[in-house]
Amino acid sequence: MAPTVMTDDDVRRVQRRTVALLAAAQVFGGIGTGATVSIGSILAVELSGSSAWAGAVATVMTLGAALAALPLASLADRRGRRMGQLAGLSAALAGTVLMVLAVVTGIFVLLVLGAAGIGVGTAANLQARFAAVDLADAEHRGRALSTVVWAVTVGAVAGPNLIQPGTVVGQAVGLPPIAGPFVISGAGLLIACALVLAGLRPDPLLLARDLASAAAAAPGPGTTRQPGQQPAHPGTSRPPGSLKRGLQAIRGSRMALLAVAAVVGAHAVMVGVMSMTPLHLQHLVEGPAASHAGHTASGDVLVIIGFTISLHIAGMFALSPVMGWLTDKAGRTETVMIGCMLLITAVLVAGFGQGSTAAVAVGLVLLGMGWSAATVSGSTLLAESVGQESRVVVQGVSDMLMGAAGAVGGAVSGLVLGWTGYLGLNMLGGVVGALVLAAAFVTRLAGRRASAAA
Repeated sequence: MAPTVMTDDDVRRVQRRTVALLAAAQVFGGIGTGATVSIGSILAVELSGSSAWAGAVATVMTLGAALAALPLASLADRRGRRMGQLAGLSAALAGTVLMVLAVVTGIFVLLVLGAAGIGVGTAANLQARFAAVDLADAEHRGRALSTVVWAVTVGAVAGPNLIQPGTVVGQAVGLPPIAGPFVISGAGLLIACALVLAGLRPDPLLLARDLASAAAAAPGPGTTRQPGQQPAHPGTSRPPGSLKRGLQAIRGSRMALLAVAAVVGAHAVMVGVMSMTPLHLQHLVEGPAASHAGHTASGDVLVIIGFTISLHIAGMFALSPVMGWLTDKAGRTETVMIGCMLLITAVLVAGFGQGSTAAVAVGLVLLGMGWSAATVSGSTLLAESVGQESRVVVQGVSDMLMGAAGAVGGAVSGLVLGWTGYLGLNMLGGVVGALVLAAAFVTRLAGRRASAAA
C-alpha cells in the first residue's frame, strides 16, 4: 500500500511519473483508433455489400466506448486507474485481432465486433486524461490533463499513415494487404498494456484517496493533503458506482452540466463530420461510382484519406497543451466557448469548401482543434465540479454520454449525408456547436451576476 505520509514534493514526483507513464501508453494505444477510423467506412461497404453500412464501424466504435465508459469507471472506482486502463486496452487488442480476421474471412460481423473492442479501448484512452489530474493541483489541472491528451498525437496521427506501410506488413506475414495496419495496431496496443501493467504504480487514484483520508484523519505538519483535493471522511464508504448516482451529481452542479454539454456536443459534431469524410473524399476524387458496393478504393485515394484524417487527428491532439494552458489561464468556461467557435468555423470551411480536398482538410484540422479545446476545458471543469466521492463515476457517466452522442452522430451522419449531402451534414454540426456556445455564454453570464450579487 502507498504511504499515507508524503510531502508536496513526493506527490509532485508521483504526479510527474504518472503523467509520463500515461502519455507513453497513449502513444502506443492511439495507433489502433487512427487506423480503424481511416479505413473503417471503406471496409464496412466492401464487406457488407452496401453503402448504407458506411457509418457502421464509426458508430459501433463510439457505441462500444459509450457502453464501456461506466463499467471501466466503476472498475477504476473499486480497483484503481491501473485496472481500468488495462481492461480497456486489452479489449482493444482483442478488437484488432477480430479486424484482421474480418478482412481475412470477409465476415462483416467480425468487423463490427472488432470495432466494438477498439471502442472499449477508446473509452480507456479517454479516461486516462482523468487519471492525469487525480494528483494535480488546481493551477495545473488543465495542463496535466492536456499532456496525456497530447500524447495520443504520435500514435493516432501515425495510425492513418500506416495504411501504405501496413500493406507491406500484411503481405509479409501472408495476410491481405488491408489487414496489415491492424497488425501494427495490435503490436502498439500490446506495448501499451505492458506499460500500464508494470508502470502505473502507485495507482494515482488510490494514492489520492489515501492521502486525503490520512489528511482528514490526522491533519498536521506530518501529513500533506493532496493539492487541490478535498479531504475524505474516514470511515465512510463510497456507494457503488452507478448511472443514477453520476447523473444526480451532474444535475446538482451547474458547471458540471456545462462541462458535460461541452464534451458531449463537441464529440457528436466531430464524429458525425469526421466519420463521413473518407467516403466524401472517395466520392470527390473517384466520382459517384466510388461509393457503390464492392468498389475498392485506389491507393491514391487511400493516401489522401489517410493524410486528411491524420491532419484532423493532429488538430485534435497536437495543440492540446495549448488548450490546457488556455484552460488554466483564460478559464474553463472561456475555453469551452473558444472550442465551440472553432467547431462552427470548421464546419463552415469544410461544408462550403466541399469540392476541394484542401478545404476539407483545413476544415477537419479546425474541427479537431475545436474538439480539443472543448474536451480539455470541459473535462477539467468536470473534474472539479463534483465531490470526491462521486468524481470517478461522474467521469464515467460523462464519457458514456460522450460516446453515445458520438454513436448517434456516426449513425445519423450517413443518413444526413445521403439526404442533404456533405454541406448539410456540416451545417447540422454547426447548429449543435452554436447551442453549446449559447449554453456556455449563459452559464458564464449567470456566474458573473452571482459574483456581483455576492
